[in-house]
This record gives sequence, structure tokens and C-alpha cells, in this order.
Amino acid sequence: QVQLVESGGRLVQAGDSLRLSCAASGFTFSRYIMGWFRQAPGKEREFVAAISWTGGGTWNAESVKGRFTISRDNARNTVYLQMNSVKPEDTAVYYCAVGSGVAVTMSTGYNYWGQGTQVTVSS
Repeated sequence: QVQLVESGGRLVQAGDSLRLSCAASGFTFSRYIMGWFRQAPGKEREFVAAISWTGGGTWNAESVKGRFTISRDNARNTVYLQMNSVKPEDTAVYYCAVGSGVAVTMSTGYNYWGQGTQVTVSS
């Protein structure tokens, strides 16, 4: 069965960097778009970034452009989210997800989700 395991979330200070990882199994990883979403307390889940199956194409939310970078290693079945210059408003649970191939910036475009990893940014 499909499994997505996120890791790397932690408490950091504003301006710091961290990298999230999502290890995937149970499907042919290299054939699917992968995405990162986040959900802050009391807010809807929102799109952060997505990457095509080859890694040649990426999509990013306006709020993270220039700060976050999504990448993937198909040999390791892993997708990453490099987060630089983090802000307190980046505090959320971050989820990786397997894309269906459509609506890559919307949660409805994803079929499988991980359990999430908590990122907390202190000011």
C-alpha cells in the first residue's frame, strides 16, 4: 500500500533554514507528481509546492517563492522541501502527497497523504 513518511520538522527561529523529507513506498514514485501542503491551526490546508515526475517542472505558492525549493530523488523515492528564511507564518504541519496529474495546486488533485511533520518558527 502507499506510504508517505515525512520527517525534518522542528522548532526553528525566524530566518533559519530546514529541509523536510518525504519517503515514499508502495507505488512507482517516478511516475507521479509530488506535492507539499501545510495546515496551520484553525486554517485550511494550503498548497506549498509541487514537482513533476522528472523533477523538470515545479510549482510554488506565492507565499514561499524565493524561499522554499521542492526537489526529488527518484532513486531514493524521496521528495524534499528546502525551507530558507523561514517566518513565523510558516508555522504549520507540513504534508506530502501523491498527485493525480491534475489540479496540482489544489488538495483535490492529490490521492494519498502522509501523516505530516510539525514546523514551528519562533520570532
